[in-house]
Amino acid sequence: MAHQKQLIARCAQRIYDGFRRYNESFSRITHRARRRFEERDWAGHQQDIVERVDLYEKSVTLMVNALRQDLGARVDEHALWNDMRRYYGERLKNVPDAGFMQTFFNSISRRIFNTIGIDAQVEFVSAAPGEGYAALEALTLKPYPYWGSLEAIFMEILKDFRFKIPYQDAAAAAGYISAEIRDYARIHLDGFGDFLRFDFIDSFFYQSARSYLVGRLIQQQQTTPIVLALMNAGEGIEVDAVLMSEEEVSNLFSYTRSYYFADPRSVIGTVHFLHSILPGKPIDELYTVLGRLRQGKTERYRIFAQHLENTNDKFVHAAGDTGLVMLVFTLPSYNLVFKIIRDRFGFPKAIGREDVIEKYRLVSKHDRAGRLIDTQEFRNLEMPLHRFSAELLDELLDETASTVRIEGDKLVLDHVYIERRVRPLNLYLREVKRFDAEQAILDYGQAIKDLAQTNIFPGDLLLKNFGLTRDRRVVFYDYDEVALVSECRFRALPQPQDDEDRLRPAGSWSYINDKDVFPEEFLKFLAMGAELRELFVKAHGELLTAEYWRSIKERHQAGEVSLVIPYYRAPSPAKGEPGALGAVG
Repeated sequence: MAHQKQLIARCAQRIYDGFRRYNESFSRITHRARRRFEERDWAGHQQDIVERVDLYEKSVTLMVNALRQDLGARVDEHALWNDMRRYYGERLKNVPDAGFMQTFFNSISRRIFNTIGIDAQVEFVSAAPGEGYAALEALTLKPYPYWGSLEAIFMEILKDFRFKIPYQDAAAAAGYISAEIRDYARIHLDGFGDFLRFDFIDSFFYQSARSYLVGRLIQQQQTTPIVLALMNAGEGIEVDAVLMSEEEVSNLFSYTRSYYFADPRSVIGTVHFLHSILPGKPIDELYTVLGRLRQGKTERYRIFAQHLENTNDKFVHAAGDTGLVMLVFTLPSYNLVFKIIRDRFGFPKAIGREDVIEKYRLVSKHDRAGRLIDTQEFRNLEMPLHRFSAELLDELLDETASTVRIEGDKLVLDHVYIERRVRPLNLYLREVKRFDAEQAILDYGQAIKDLAQTNIFPGDLLLKNFGLTRDRRVVFYDYDEVALVSECRFRALPQPQDDEDRLRPAGSWSYINDKDVFPEEFLKFLAMGAELRELFVKAHGELLTAEYWRSIKERHQAGEVSLVIPYYRAPSPAKGEPGALGAVG
Protein backbone atom coordinates (compact mmCIF):
# COMPACT_ATOMS: atom_id res chain seq x y z
CA MET A 1 0.00 0.00 0.00
CA ALA A 2 2.82 2.38 0.89
CA HIS A 3 4.57 1.52 -2.38
CA GLN A 4 1.37 2.29 -4.33
CA LYS A 5 1.04 5.68 -2.66
CA GLN A 6 4.69 6.49 -3.38
CA LEU A 7 4.16 5.56 -7.03
CA ILE A 8 1.08 7.80 -7.27
CA ALA A 9 2.91 10.67 -5.61
CA ARG A 10 5.97 10.26 -7.85
CA CYS A 11 3.97 10.22 -11.07
CA ALA A 12 1.72 13.10 -10.03
CA GLN A 13 4.77 15.15 -9.13
CA ARG A 14 6.41 14.24 -12.43
CA ILE A 15 3.40 15.59 -14.30
CA TYR A 16 3.39 18.72 -12.16
CA ASP A 17 7.12 19.25 -12.73
CA GLY A 18 6.56 18.68 -16.44
CA PHE A 19 3.94 21.40 -16.47
CA ARG A 20 6.27 23.76 -14.61
CA ARG A 21 9.01 23.18 -17.18
CA TYR A 22 6.55 23.78 -19.98
CA ASN A 23 5.26 26.93 -18.31
CA GLU A 24 8.78 28.24 -17.68
CA SER A 25 9.66 27.66 -21.33
CA PHE A 26 6.43 29.36 -22.37
CA SER A 27 7.32 32.36 -20.20
CA ARG A 28 10.90 32.43 -21.49
CA ILE A 29 9.71 32.64 -25.10
CA THR A 30 7.05 35.19 -24.11
CA HIS A 31 9.64 37.39 -22.40
CA ARG A 32 11.57 37.66 -25.65
CA ALA A 33 8.76 39.80 -27.04
CA ARG A 34 9.98 42.80 -25.08
CA ARG A 35 13.45 42.55 -26.62
CA ARG A 36 11.97 41.91 -30.08
CA PHE A 37 9.89 45.07 -29.70
CA GLU A 38 12.79 47.18 -28.47
CA GLU A 39 15.06 45.95 -31.25
CA ARG A 40 12.31 46.05 -33.90
CA ASP A 41 12.98 42.39 -34.63
CA TRP A 42 9.66 41.51 -36.23
CA ALA A 43 11.00 38.42 -38.03
CA GLY A 44 12.27 37.08 -34.70
CA HIS A 45 8.84 37.65 -33.19
CA GLN A 46 7.29 35.51 -35.93
CA GLN A 47 9.80 32.73 -35.17
CA ASP A 48 8.78 32.91 -31.51
CA ILE A 49 5.13 32.46 -32.49
CA VAL A 50 6.01 29.16 -34.19
CA GLU A 51 8.18 27.96 -31.31
CA ARG A 52 5.56 28.74 -28.70
CA VAL A 53 2.74 27.06 -30.65
CA ASP A 54 4.82 23.87 -30.94
CA LEU A 55 5.93 23.90 -27.30
CA TYR A 56 2.84 22.35 -25.71
CA GLU A 57 2.73 19.29 -27.94
CA LYS A 58 6.45 18.69 -27.45
CA SER A 59 6.08 18.97 -23.67
CA VAL A 60 3.15 16.53 -23.56
CA THR A 61 5.00 14.03 -25.76
CA LEU A 62 8.04 14.12 -23.45
CA MET A 63 5.83 13.44 -20.42
CA VAL A 64 3.94 10.60 -22.11
CA ASN A 65 7.21 8.89 -23.03
CA ALA A 66 8.64 9.39 -19.53
CA LEU A 67 5.55 7.93 -17.83
CA ARG A 68 5.46 4.97 -20.17
CA GLN A 69 9.03 4.20 -19.25
CA ASP A 70 8.43 4.77 -15.54
CA LEU A 71 5.18 2.80 -15.24
CA GLY A 72 5.92 0.07 -17.75
CA ALA A 73 3.07 -2.43 -17.98
CA ARG A 74 0.99 -0.38 -15.54
CA VAL A 75 0.96 2.73 -17.74
CA ASP A 76 -2.61 2.12 -18.91
CA GLU A 77 -3.97 0.87 -15.59
CA HIS A 78 -7.21 2.76 -15.21
CA ALA A 79 -7.50 2.59 -11.42
CA LEU A 80 -3.94 3.87 -10.99
CA TRP A 81 -4.64 6.94 -13.14
CA ASN A 82 -7.86 7.57 -11.26
CA ASP A 83 -5.87 7.72 -8.02
CA MET A 84 -3.23 9.94 -9.66
CA ARG A 85 -5.91 12.34 -10.87
CA ARG A 86 -7.42 12.62 -7.40
CA TYR A 87 -4.01 13.02 -5.70
CA TYR A 88 -2.90 15.64 -8.23
CA GLY A 89 -6.15 17.62 -8.03
CA GLU A 90 -6.26 17.74 -4.23
CA ARG A 91 -2.91 19.50 -4.09
CA LEU A 92 -3.88 22.14 -6.63
CA LYS A 93 -7.25 23.09 -5.21
CA ASN A 94 -7.77 26.88 -5.19
CA VAL A 95 -4.31 27.47 -6.67
CA PRO A 96 -4.34 30.35 -9.18
CA ASP A 97 -4.21 29.08 -12.78
CA ALA A 98 -4.63 25.47 -11.61
CA GLY A 99 -6.89 24.94 -14.63
CA PHE A 100 -3.80 24.95 -16.85
CA MET A 101 -2.19 22.26 -14.72
CA GLN A 102 -5.31 20.11 -14.90
CA THR A 103 -5.50 20.55 -18.67
CA PHE A 104 -1.87 19.42 -18.93
CA PHE A 105 -2.76 16.28 -16.92
CA ASN A 106 -5.72 15.66 -19.22
CA SER A 107 -3.57 15.98 -22.35
CA ILE A 108 -1.25 13.28 -21.02
CA SER A 109 -3.95 10.89 -19.85
CA ARG A 110 -5.91 11.24 -23.08
CA ARG A 111 -2.79 10.38 -25.04
CA ILE A 112 -2.07 7.35 -22.84
CA PHE A 113 -5.60 5.95 -23.14
CA ASN A 114 -6.47 7.36 -26.57
CA THR A 115 -9.63 8.63 -24.90
CA ILE A 116 -12.76 9.08 -26.99
CA GLY A 117 -15.12 11.67 -25.62
CA ILE A 118 -14.50 12.24 -21.90
CA ASP A 119 -13.38 9.78 -19.23
CA ALA A 120 -14.06 11.41 -15.85
CA GLN A 121 -12.03 8.72 -14.07
CA VAL A 122 -8.70 9.66 -15.65
CA GLU A 123 -9.16 13.31 -16.55
CA PHE A 124 -10.49 16.45 -14.92
CA VAL A 125 -14.03 17.39 -15.88
CA SER A 126 -14.42 20.73 -14.18
CA ALA A 127 -16.23 23.99 -14.40
CA ALA A 128 -14.51 27.06 -15.74
CA PRO A 129 -10.94 27.68 -14.52
CA GLY A 130 -10.86 30.02 -11.57
CA GLU A 131 -13.72 28.36 -9.73
CA GLY A 132 -13.01 28.27 -6.01
CA TYR A 133 -11.18 31.58 -5.75
CA ALA A 134 -11.64 35.15 -6.92
CA ALA A 135 -9.94 35.14 -10.31
CA LEU A 136 -9.64 38.90 -10.58
CA GLU A 137 -7.95 39.08 -7.19
CA ALA A 138 -5.12 36.92 -8.54
CA LEU A 139 -4.37 39.56 -11.16
CA THR A 140 -2.09 42.48 -10.40
CA LEU A 141 -3.69 45.73 -11.54
CA LYS A 142 -1.88 49.03 -11.20
CA PRO A 143 -4.37 51.67 -9.99
CA TYR A 144 -4.09 55.34 -10.92
CA PRO A 145 -6.67 57.50 -9.06
CA TYR A 146 -7.88 60.57 -10.92
CA TRP A 147 -7.10 63.79 -9.02
CA GLY A 148 -8.12 66.22 -11.74
CA SER A 149 -5.26 65.97 -14.28
CA LEU A 150 -5.22 63.35 -17.03
CA GLU A 151 -1.79 64.55 -18.17
CA ALA A 152 -0.32 63.89 -14.72
CA ILE A 153 -1.81 60.38 -14.59
CA PHE A 154 -0.45 59.39 -17.98
CA MET A 155 2.97 60.87 -17.34
CA GLU A 156 3.07 58.56 -14.31
CA ILE A 157 1.79 55.60 -16.36
CA LEU A 158 4.42 56.12 -19.07
CA LYS A 159 7.06 56.32 -16.35
CA ASP A 160 5.88 53.05 -14.79
CA PHE A 161 5.56 51.26 -18.14
CA ARG A 162 8.80 52.00 -19.93
CA PHE A 163 11.37 50.27 -22.11
CA LYS A 164 15.10 50.41 -22.63
CA ILE A 165 14.23 52.64 -25.57
CA PRO A 166 12.88 55.95 -24.20
CA TYR A 167 9.62 57.52 -25.24
CA GLN A 168 10.20 59.95 -28.06
CA ASP A 169 8.37 62.71 -26.18
CA ALA A 170 6.60 61.51 -23.03
CA ALA A 171 4.96 64.87 -22.28
CA ALA A 172 3.53 65.14 -25.79
CA ALA A 173 2.38 61.50 -25.61
CA ALA A 174 0.61 62.13 -22.29
CA GLY A 175 -1.04 65.17 -23.84
CA TYR A 176 -2.16 63.17 -26.86
CA ILE A 177 -3.65 60.42 -24.68
CA SER A 178 -5.45 62.97 -22.51
CA ALA A 179 -6.91 64.76 -25.54
CA GLU A 180 -8.16 61.46 -27.01
CA ILE A 181 -9.82 60.50 -23.71
CA ARG A 182 -11.51 63.89 -23.40
CA ASP A 183 -12.81 63.68 -26.96
CA TYR A 184 -14.18 60.19 -26.42
CA ALA A 185 -15.69 61.05 -23.03
CA ARG A 186 -17.43 64.15 -24.37
CA ILE A 187 -19.28 62.04 -26.96
CA HIS A 188 -19.75 58.70 -25.21
CA LEU A 189 -19.28 59.03 -21.45
CA ASP A 190 -21.18 62.18 -20.56
CA GLY A 191 -23.66 61.56 -17.75
CA PHE A 192 -21.83 58.66 -16.10
CA GLY A 193 -20.25 60.78 -13.39
CA ASP A 194 -16.72 61.83 -12.52
CA PHE A 195 -13.62 59.92 -13.48
CA LEU A 196 -12.52 57.92 -10.43
CA ARG A 197 -9.60 55.74 -11.46
CA PHE A 198 -7.64 54.12 -14.28
CA ASP A 199 -6.51 50.49 -13.78
CA PHE A 200 -3.92 48.81 -16.02
CA ILE A 201 -2.79 45.19 -16.14
CA ASP A 202 0.86 45.02 -15.04
CA SER A 203 2.09 43.49 -18.30
CA PHE A 204 2.63 44.69 -21.83
CA PHE A 205 0.72 42.81 -24.53
CA TYR A 206 2.88 42.28 -27.60
CA GLN A 207 1.55 41.42 -31.04
CA SER A 208 3.49 41.85 -34.29
CA ALA A 209 5.07 45.34 -34.17
CA ARG A 210 2.86 46.78 -31.46
CA SER A 211 2.87 46.76 -27.69
CA TYR A 212 -0.35 47.43 -25.81
CA LEU A 213 -1.27 48.59 -22.33
CA VAL A 214 -4.67 47.19 -21.40
CA GLY A 215 -6.86 48.70 -18.72
CA ARG A 216 -10.13 50.31 -17.75
CA LEU A 217 -11.51 53.72 -16.85
CA ILE A 218 -13.81 53.66 -13.82
CA GLN A 219 -16.46 56.35 -13.45
CA GLN A 220 -19.16 56.65 -10.82
CA GLN A 221 -21.67 54.80 -13.02
CA GLN A 222 -19.64 53.27 -15.83
CA THR A 223 -16.55 51.17 -16.57
CA THR A 224 -14.92 51.64 -19.97
CA PRO A 225 -12.04 49.71 -21.57
CA ILE A 226 -8.93 51.64 -22.53
CA VAL A 227 -5.96 50.38 -24.53
CA LEU A 228 -2.84 52.33 -25.42
CA ALA A 229 -1.15 51.15 -28.62
CA LEU A 230 2.60 51.72 -28.56
CA MET A 231 4.97 51.58 -31.52
CA ASN A 232 8.73 51.62 -31.91
CA ALA A 233 9.42 53.66 -35.03
CA GLY A 234 13.19 53.54 -34.52
CA GLU A 235 13.51 56.98 -32.96
CA GLY A 236 11.85 56.21 -29.64
CA ILE A 237 8.58 54.74 -28.42
CA GLU A 238 5.42 56.53 -29.52
CA VAL A 239 1.78 56.26 -28.49
CA ASP A 240 0.15 55.36 -31.79
CA ALA A 241 -3.51 55.18 -30.74
CA VAL A 242 -5.88 55.33 -27.78
CA LEU A 243 -8.71 52.78 -28.07
CA MET A 244 -11.75 53.02 -25.79
CA SER A 245 -14.83 51.65 -27.53
CA GLU A 246 -15.75 48.05 -26.87
CA GLU A 247 -15.73 47.39 -30.62
CA GLU A 248 -12.21 48.75 -31.08
CA VAL A 249 -10.79 46.83 -28.11
CA SER A 250 -12.66 43.67 -29.05
CA ASN A 251 -11.04 43.84 -32.48
CA LEU A 252 -7.60 43.73 -30.87
CA PHE A 253 -8.53 40.43 -29.21
CA SER A 254 -10.17 38.98 -32.31
CA TYR A 255 -10.11 35.29 -33.27
CA THR A 256 -8.66 36.43 -36.62
CA ARG A 257 -5.43 37.77 -35.10
CA SER A 258 -2.15 36.35 -33.89
CA TYR A 259 -1.68 35.27 -30.29
CA TYR A 260 -0.45 37.83 -27.78
CA PHE A 261 2.80 37.62 -25.89
CA ALA A 262 2.02 38.79 -22.35
CA ASP A 263 3.11 37.66 -18.90
CA PRO A 264 0.57 38.85 -16.32
CA ARG A 265 0.68 37.43 -12.80
CA SER A 266 -2.43 35.37 -13.49
CA VAL A 267 -3.63 34.33 -16.95
CA ILE A 268 -7.02 33.29 -15.60
CA GLY A 269 -7.30 36.62 -13.82
CA THR A 270 -6.40 38.39 -17.07
CA VAL A 271 -9.07 36.46 -18.97
CA HIS A 272 -11.70 37.41 -16.40
CA PHE A 273 -10.59 41.05 -16.50
CA LEU A 274 -10.80 41.13 -20.29
CA HIS A 275 -14.21 39.47 -20.15
CA SER A 276 -15.36 42.12 -17.67
CA ILE A 277 -14.55 44.93 -20.12
CA LEU A 278 -15.49 42.88 -23.22
CA PRO A 279 -18.57 40.91 -22.09
CA GLY A 280 -19.38 39.88 -25.66
CA LYS A 281 -16.05 38.12 -26.13
CA PRO A 282 -16.21 34.34 -25.43
CA ILE A 283 -13.95 33.12 -22.61
CA ASP A 284 -12.42 30.39 -24.77
CA GLU A 285 -11.30 32.90 -27.40
CA LEU A 286 -9.64 35.04 -24.75
CA TYR A 287 -7.54 32.09 -23.57
CA THR A 288 -6.58 31.34 -27.15
CA VAL A 289 -5.64 34.89 -28.11
CA LEU A 290 -3.37 35.01 -25.03
CA GLY A 291 -1.46 32.05 -26.45
CA ARG A 292 -2.96 29.41 -24.12
CA LEU A 293 -4.23 27.36 -27.01
CA ARG A 294 -4.94 24.11 -25.19
CA GLN A 295 -6.87 25.86 -22.45
CA GLY A 296 -8.82 27.68 -25.14
CA LYS A 297 -9.74 24.34 -26.69
CA THR A 298 -10.75 22.96 -23.31
CA GLU A 299 -12.97 25.95 -22.63
CA ARG A 300 -14.49 25.89 -26.11
CA TYR A 301 -15.49 22.25 -25.71
CA ARG A 302 -16.76 22.73 -22.13
CA ILE A 303 -18.96 25.69 -23.05
CA PHE A 304 -20.24 23.99 -26.19
CA ALA A 305 -21.04 20.78 -24.28
CA GLN A 306 -23.11 22.81 -21.82
CA HIS A 307 -24.94 24.40 -24.73
CA LEU A 308 -25.72 20.97 -26.19
CA GLU A 309 -27.26 19.86 -22.90
CA ASN A 310 -29.57 22.87 -22.86
CA THR A 311 -30.77 22.82 -26.48
CA ASN A 312 -32.44 20.35 -28.80
CA ASP A 313 -31.80 21.62 -32.35
CA LYS A 314 -29.94 19.36 -34.77
CA PHE A 315 -26.60 19.64 -36.54
CA VAL A 316 -27.11 20.55 -40.20
CA HIS A 317 -24.99 21.42 -43.20
CA ALA A 318 -23.45 24.87 -42.86
CA ALA A 319 -24.71 27.58 -45.20
CA GLY A 320 -22.74 28.05 -48.38
CA ASP A 321 -21.59 26.06 -51.38
CA THR A 322 -20.59 22.44 -50.85
CA GLY A 323 -16.84 22.13 -50.32
CA LEU A 324 -14.72 19.80 -52.42
CA VAL A 325 -12.29 19.08 -49.56
CA MET A 326 -14.19 19.72 -46.33
CA LEU A 327 -17.62 18.64 -45.16
CA VAL A 328 -18.82 21.53 -43.03
CA PHE A 329 -21.71 21.46 -40.57
CA THR A 330 -23.05 23.59 -37.76
CA LEU A 331 -25.56 23.76 -34.94
CA PRO A 332 -27.98 26.59 -35.81
CA SER A 333 -28.21 27.76 -32.19
CA TYR A 334 -24.43 28.12 -31.77
CA ASN A 335 -21.89 30.20 -33.70
CA LEU A 336 -19.38 27.46 -34.54
CA VAL A 337 -18.77 25.35 -37.62
CA PHE A 338 -17.24 21.87 -37.71
CA LYS A 339 -15.02 20.91 -40.65
CA ILE A 340 -14.10 17.31 -41.48
CA ILE A 341 -11.75 16.34 -44.28
CA ARG A 342 -13.53 14.26 -46.93
CA ASP A 343 -12.25 10.81 -47.84
CA ARG A 344 -12.22 11.79 -51.52
CA PHE A 345 -11.73 15.25 -52.98
CA GLY A 346 -13.78 16.50 -55.87
CA PHE A 347 -12.27 17.52 -59.20
CA PRO A 348 -10.09 19.54 -59.81
CA LYS A 349 -8.46 19.23 -56.36
CA ALA A 350 -5.07 17.52 -56.70
CA ILE A 351 -3.99 17.44 -53.06
CA GLY A 352 -4.06 14.82 -50.34
CA ARG A 353 -5.25 14.66 -46.74
CA GLU A 354 -1.81 15.37 -45.27
CA ASP A 355 -1.46 18.41 -47.55
CA VAL A 356 -4.67 19.84 -46.10
CA ILE A 357 -3.55 19.20 -42.51
CA GLU A 358 -0.24 20.91 -43.22
CA LYS A 359 -2.04 23.98 -44.62
CA TYR A 360 -4.03 24.32 -41.41
CA ARG A 361 -0.84 24.00 -39.38
CA LEU A 362 0.72 26.77 -41.45
CA VAL A 363 -2.15 29.11 -40.66
CA SER A 364 -2.02 28.29 -36.93
CA LYS A 365 1.58 29.53 -36.76
CA HIS A 366 1.32 32.51 -39.09
CA ASP A 367 0.42 36.16 -38.65
CA ARG A 368 -3.29 36.05 -39.48
CA ALA A 369 -3.49 39.83 -39.98
CA GLY A 370 -7.14 39.92 -38.94
CA ARG A 371 -8.07 38.06 -42.12
CA LEU A 372 -7.70 34.35 -41.23
CA ILE A 373 -9.99 32.63 -38.73
CA ASP A 374 -8.30 30.78 -35.87
CA THR A 375 -9.12 27.10 -36.31
CA GLN A 376 -8.80 24.55 -33.51
CA GLU A 377 -8.00 20.91 -34.23
CA PHE A 378 -9.85 18.32 -32.14
CA ARG A 379 -9.53 14.55 -32.00
CA ASN A 380 -11.77 11.81 -30.63
CA LEU A 381 -14.87 13.92 -30.02
CA GLU A 382 -18.20 12.32 -29.15
CA MET A 383 -21.49 13.91 -30.19
CA PRO A 384 -25.06 12.75 -29.46
CA LEU A 385 -26.16 10.76 -32.49
CA HIS A 386 -29.76 11.93 -32.27
CA ARG A 387 -28.68 15.56 -32.69
CA PHE A 388 -27.66 15.05 -36.34
CA SER A 389 -30.12 15.59 -39.14
CA ALA A 390 -30.68 12.52 -41.30
CA GLU A 391 -29.30 14.20 -44.42
CA LEU A 392 -26.11 15.32 -42.68
CA LEU A 393 -25.58 11.97 -40.96
CA ASP A 394 -25.88 10.09 -44.25
CA GLU A 395 -23.28 12.30 -45.91
CA LEU A 396 -20.90 12.08 -42.95
CA LEU A 397 -21.00 8.28 -42.98
CA ASP A 398 -20.63 8.18 -46.75
CA GLU A 399 -18.09 10.96 -47.40
CA THR A 400 -15.99 10.90 -44.19
CA ALA A 401 -16.15 7.23 -43.18
CA SER A 402 -12.43 7.10 -42.38
CA THR A 403 -12.94 9.80 -39.74
CA VAL A 404 -16.51 9.37 -38.50
CA ARG A 405 -18.25 6.34 -37.01
CA ILE A 406 -21.22 5.40 -34.83
CA GLU A 407 -20.63 3.88 -31.40
CA GLY A 408 -23.87 3.17 -29.56
CA ASP A 409 -25.80 6.43 -29.25
CA LYS A 410 -22.76 8.54 -30.08
CA LEU A 411 -21.18 9.81 -33.26
CA VAL A 412 -17.40 9.71 -32.89
CA LEU A 413 -15.32 12.26 -34.80
CA ASP A 414 -11.71 11.12 -34.96
CA HIS A 415 -10.49 14.38 -36.44
CA VAL A 416 -12.33 17.68 -36.81
CA TYR A 417 -11.55 21.38 -37.10
CA ILE A 418 -13.73 23.86 -35.22
CA GLU A 419 -13.92 27.57 -35.90
CA ARG A 420 -16.24 30.56 -35.54
CA ARG A 421 -19.12 30.71 -38.00
CA VAL A 422 -19.21 33.60 -40.47
CA ARG A 423 -21.57 34.43 -43.32
CA PRO A 424 -20.17 33.31 -46.71
CA LEU A 425 -19.41 36.36 -48.85
CA ASN A 426 -21.23 35.07 -51.93
CA LEU A 427 -24.45 34.63 -49.90
CA TYR A 428 -24.02 37.96 -48.14
CA LEU A 429 -23.82 39.84 -51.43
CA ARG A 430 -27.20 38.43 -52.49
CA GLU A 431 -28.85 39.43 -49.22
CA VAL A 432 -27.78 43.02 -48.62
CA LYS A 433 -28.42 46.41 -50.17
CA ARG A 434 -26.11 47.95 -52.75
CA PHE A 435 -24.07 50.07 -50.32
CA ASP A 436 -23.32 47.13 -48.01
CA ALA A 437 -22.40 44.95 -50.99
CA GLU A 438 -19.98 47.61 -52.25
CA GLN A 439 -18.34 47.91 -48.84
CA ALA A 440 -17.92 44.14 -48.68
CA ILE A 441 -16.32 43.97 -52.14
CA LEU A 442 -13.92 46.77 -51.24
CA ASP A 443 -12.97 44.96 -48.03
CA TYR A 444 -12.64 41.69 -49.94
CA GLY A 445 -9.91 43.27 -52.05
CA GLN A 446 -8.28 44.74 -48.95
CA ALA A 447 -8.37 41.32 -47.29
CA ILE A 448 -6.38 39.82 -50.17
CA LYS A 449 -3.87 42.68 -49.91
CA ASP A 450 -3.55 42.32 -46.13
CA LEU A 451 -2.86 38.61 -46.51
CA ALA A 452 -0.30 39.30 -49.23
CA GLN A 453 1.48 41.73 -46.90
CA THR A 454 1.93 38.88 -44.42
CA ASN A 455 3.16 36.46 -47.12
CA ILE A 456 -0.11 34.56 -47.55
CA PHE A 457 -1.69 33.81 -50.93
CA PRO A 458 -5.18 32.31 -50.44
CA GLY A 459 -4.85 30.15 -53.56
CA ASP A 460 -8.56 29.99 -54.24
CA LEU A 461 -10.06 33.49 -54.40
CA LEU A 462 -13.67 32.45 -55.01
CA LEU A 463 -16.13 34.54 -53.02
CA LYS A 464 -17.54 31.43 -51.36
CA ASN A 465 -14.24 30.94 -49.53
CA PHE A 466 -14.49 34.31 -47.81
CA GLY A 467 -16.96 35.36 -45.16
CA LEU A 468 -18.27 38.30 -43.13
CA THR A 469 -17.71 38.48 -39.38
CA ARG A 470 -20.22 39.96 -36.96
CA ASP A 471 -18.74 43.43 -37.55
CA ARG A 472 -18.91 42.86 -41.34
CA ARG A 473 -15.21 42.37 -41.81
CA VAL A 474 -14.16 40.07 -44.67
CA VAL A 475 -12.08 37.06 -43.65
CA PHE A 476 -10.76 33.98 -45.45
CA TYR A 477 -11.53 30.51 -44.09
CA ASP A 478 -10.78 27.86 -46.75
CA TYR A 479 -7.15 26.89 -46.18
CA ASP A 480 -6.62 23.82 -48.35
CA GLU A 481 -4.84 25.82 -51.07
CA VAL A 482 -3.14 28.47 -48.96
CA ALA A 483 0.47 29.13 -49.99
CA LEU A 484 3.26 31.52 -49.14
CA VAL A 485 3.52 34.39 -51.62
CA SER A 486 7.29 33.91 -51.57
CA GLU A 487 6.89 30.36 -52.90
CA CYS A 488 4.48 31.12 -55.75
CA ARG A 489 5.46 31.96 -59.33
CA PHE A 490 3.35 34.85 -60.59
CA ARG A 491 3.20 35.00 -64.37
CA ALA A 492 1.63 37.22 -66.96
CA LEU A 493 -0.90 35.43 -69.11
CA PRO A 494 0.90 33.88 -72.10
CA GLN A 495 -0.10 35.27 -75.45
CA PRO A 496 -1.42 32.69 -77.95
CA GLN A 497 0.93 31.96 -80.80
CA ASP A 498 -1.54 30.29 -83.14
CA ASP A 499 -5.18 29.19 -83.45
CA GLU A 500 -4.47 25.97 -81.60
CA ASP A 501 -3.10 27.92 -78.62
CA ARG A 502 -6.21 30.09 -78.57
CA LEU A 503 -8.36 27.02 -77.97
CA ARG A 504 -6.44 26.05 -74.83
CA PRO A 505 -6.62 27.73 -71.40
CA ALA A 506 -3.54 29.86 -70.84
CA GLY A 507 -3.22 29.08 -67.16
CA SER A 508 -5.13 28.34 -64.03
CA TRP A 509 -7.25 30.76 -62.06
CA SER A 510 -5.87 29.41 -58.78
CA TYR A 511 -2.35 28.24 -58.13
CA ILE A 512 -1.62 24.67 -59.22
CA ASN A 513 0.96 22.09 -58.24
CA ASP A 514 3.84 23.74 -60.06
CA LYS A 515 3.03 26.99 -58.19
CA ASP A 516 2.19 28.97 -61.33
CA VAL A 517 -0.32 31.78 -60.75
CA PHE A 518 -1.91 33.93 -63.46
CA PRO A 519 -3.43 36.99 -61.71
CA GLU A 520 -5.08 38.21 -64.91
CA GLU A 521 -7.36 35.20 -64.72
CA PHE A 522 -8.73 36.05 -61.27
CA LEU A 523 -11.55 38.33 -62.39
CA LYS A 524 -13.12 35.70 -64.66
CA PHE A 525 -13.98 33.60 -61.68
CA LEU A 526 -15.35 36.28 -59.36
CA ALA A 527 -19.11 35.75 -59.36
CA MET A 528 -20.26 39.33 -58.90
CA GLY A 529 -22.40 41.69 -60.96
CA ALA A 530 -20.91 44.06 -63.51
CA GLU A 531 -21.16 47.11 -61.23
CA LEU A 532 -19.43 45.39 -58.31
CA ARG A 533 -16.80 44.04 -60.66
CA GLU A 534 -16.13 47.54 -62.00
CA LEU A 535 -15.80 48.83 -58.43
CA PHE A 536 -13.38 46.03 -57.53
CA VAL A 537 -11.19 46.73 -60.57
CA LYS A 538 -11.16 50.46 -59.87
CA ALA A 539 -10.13 50.01 -56.22
CA HIS A 540 -7.99 46.87 -56.44
CA GLY A 541 -7.05 46.42 -60.08
CA GLU A 542 -3.39 45.86 -59.21
CA LEU A 543 -4.36 42.48 -57.75
CA LEU A 544 -5.00 41.37 -61.33
CA THR A 545 -1.42 41.98 -62.43
CA ALA A 546 1.61 39.74 -62.07
CA GLU A 547 3.73 42.84 -61.42
CA TYR A 548 1.91 43.59 -58.16
CA TRP A 549 2.36 40.09 -56.80
CA ARG A 550 5.98 39.92 -57.91
CA SER A 551 6.74 43.13 -56.05
CA ILE A 552 5.17 41.70 -52.87
CA LYS A 553 7.11 38.46 -53.34
CA GLU A 554 10.41 40.31 -53.81
CA ARG A 555 9.90 42.21 -50.55
CA HIS A 556 9.25 39.00 -48.65
CA GLN A 557 12.27 37.29 -50.22
CA ALA A 558 14.39 40.30 -49.24
CA GLY A 559 13.36 39.77 -45.63
CA GLU A 560 11.15 42.84 -45.39
CA VAL A 561 8.31 42.56 -42.90
CA SER A 562 5.04 44.27 -43.80
CA LEU A 563 2.65 44.96 -40.97
CA VAL A 564 -1.14 45.14 -40.90
CA ILE A 565 -2.19 47.43 -38.08
CA PRO A 566 -5.42 46.36 -36.32
CA TYR A 567 -6.88 49.76 -35.57
CA TYR A 568 -7.56 53.21 -36.97
CA ARG A 569 -4.70 55.62 -36.30
CA ALA A 570 -6.10 59.07 -35.57
CA PRO A 571 -4.04 62.24 -36.11
CA SER A 572 -1.53 62.62 -33.29
CA PRO A 573 -0.56 66.06 -31.96
CA ALA A 574 2.62 64.44 -30.68
CA LYS A 575 3.70 63.67 -34.25
CA GLY A 576 1.81 66.26 -36.21
CA GLU A 577 1.16 63.79 -39.00
CA PRO A 578 -2.12 62.94 -40.72
CA GLY A 579 -3.82 59.79 -39.49
CA ALA A 580 -3.73 56.64 -41.58
CA LEU A 581 -6.37 54.00 -41.92
CA GLY A 582 -5.02 50.70 -40.67
CA ALA A 583 -6.75 47.37 -40.95
CA VAL A 584 -9.52 47.45 -38.37
CA GLY A 585 -9.74 43.90 -37.04
